[in-house]
Amino acid sequence: MNNIIHGGQVIVDSLQLHGVSRTYVVPGESYLSVLDGLYEADIQTVVCRHEAACTYMADAHGKFTGQPGIAMVTRGPGAAQAYTGIHTAWQDGVPLILFIGLIPIADRDRESFQEFDPKQWFSSQCKRVFILDEVSRASEIVAKAFHAALEGRPGPVVVGLPEDIIQQEFHGQLHPVIPVAEGSVSDDKLEVILSALSTAEKPLIFVGGQNWTTEASMQLTKFAEDNCIPVIHDWRASDRVTFDSPAHAGYLGYGRSDECAALIETADVLLTIGTVLGDVASDGYKLRQSFDKPNYIVNLDTSLRGHSGSVTEHIVASPISFVKAMSKVSLVNSVSRETWFHYCHEQQRKDCAFPDKMTTTEKATETCDVADLATDHSYASMTQVIQQLTEQLPKDAVYSFGAGNHCLWAQRYLPTHTFPSQLSTRNGAMGYSLPSGIVAALESPKRLSVVITGDGEFMMNEAELSTSIRYDAPVLIILMDNQQFGTIRQHQEAHYPDRVSGTQLQNPDFAALANAFGAHGIRITSNKGIEASVTEAMHIVTKERKTVLLHVITDPDELTP
Repeated sequence: MNNIIHGGQVIVDSLQLHGVSRTYVVPGESYLSVLDGLYEADIQTVVCRHEAACTYMADAHGKFTGQPGIAMVTRGPGAAQAYTGIHTAWQDGVPLILFIGLIPIADRDRESFQEFDPKQWFSSQCKRVFILDEVSRASEIVAKAFHAALEGRPGPVVVGLPEDIIQQEFHGQLHPVIPVAEGSVSDDKLEVILSALSTAEKPLIFVGGQNWTTEASMQLTKFAEDNCIPVIHDWRASDRVTFDSPAHAGYLGYGRSDECAALIETADVLLTIGTVLGDVASDGYKLRQSFDKPNYIVNLDTSLRGHSGSVTEHIVASPISFVKAMSKVSLVNSVSRETWFHYCHEQQRKDCAFPDKMTTTEKATETCDVADLATDHSYASMTQVIQQLTEQLPKDAVYSFGAGNHCLWAQRYLPTHTFPSQLSTRNGAMGYSLPSGIVAALESPKRLSVVITGDGEFMMNEAELSTSIRYDAPVLIILMDNQQFGTIRQHQEAHYPDRVSGTQLQNPDFAALANAFGAHGIRITSNKGIEASVTEAMHIVTKERKTVLLHVITDPDELTP
């Protein structure tokens, strides 16, 4: 047994000191010492098939657990392909640490194989970029990377590991964990906000961002219900208040209802917790931009990066600490807000209710041959598939989805009953759904992980089906196949009617593809097959613990719910 402690081993030992139980990697010769350190470590090494998926998984881990997700890739092309995951974590404010193997120090500035400058590449899209130039600082840099990823507004951190440095012998001690401040709520500041909520006739709480827990979510729900204050969610963050709570008032962002947009304009007091009123939530800096409307913001980010509109009061605290303090108080005059409270929830209920009649026309038989796919005109309704799914789902299901019009069905209809239960990306990154669904299955194997994806989005990381199978992380995949990049086509129809260009796709038989990976594929080509197919899928994924893909052939003109 090799008793020499090299730099790679110190990196791994420091990860264990910080409580890391799983890392997502695409291996490379540039960081073999770290892979060697993982050999006997009490850390599961999840080998991914693409660097983008690898960093997406780390991002989803950060969202799901609140702790930094750990990704590892190699230099040059590996780092380049991981960049999209860094951008995703940056825009969502998610704690993530990306370790990148680098060329030896002696080879710098010589245009050596796969050479690049991590600081020039990543500094605009992450909180810190560390380069380990001395092996004696290996554990210290890991500790600082964790602190940087978690302090203030969370975000991604990049750590460069020169190949020669991590091979060197290490002498010293592991650097202890650096505590992260959660901020605090002074009595006078809390009183200012509580007074504003008490006297408001139409108060509204707007929530999202990171630094939430199941307990904080439950405390917020109870406070909102007890005091008749509706809660509206940020885009892709609809799991802070339970779906069926009378306090749930819907969500803002793409796909939101006009009624939800009206709520945030109508509210006489807006309390934002954990997020900011940014580009998407404000409809491109249009909603609630008047400076005479009071906006109280609770956010650890002292810069309030991305916020638009007025700031009446800013409390630097995490949602966890603020909601805990707020939940200990009962407001006055809650009776006067009951009409407003019930009105807001009724708008959410109407928006999330399934239609009584489906408009999709049954055009052919229940099944069709693969060879006839291009000319077959048998379609299933995505709405009916999701409706049947919701009737069979367990209450603690976790949903993941990436980018595309298929997400509108997930965001609108899938019920969230606990936090966390919705994993998604707010920067429009495609290929996120399956990797994040795998993370949910790994982190919480007793809960059902449901992946909602589209034909374009799925094919960007379909190889991760093998990751799901290999690591026993079963997911239920609902794949909407309309043979196009539907979101872009919708924009085309709005700006250039009847001139569809560059958005059409030629797809495989996704059910057969799933079978080839070792999953179970089911094709749905008409509404008649929906109930039986969903029932079969639910049995296989929950009882047999096997990944299932429902290949839903939909009408290309069915672009939205």
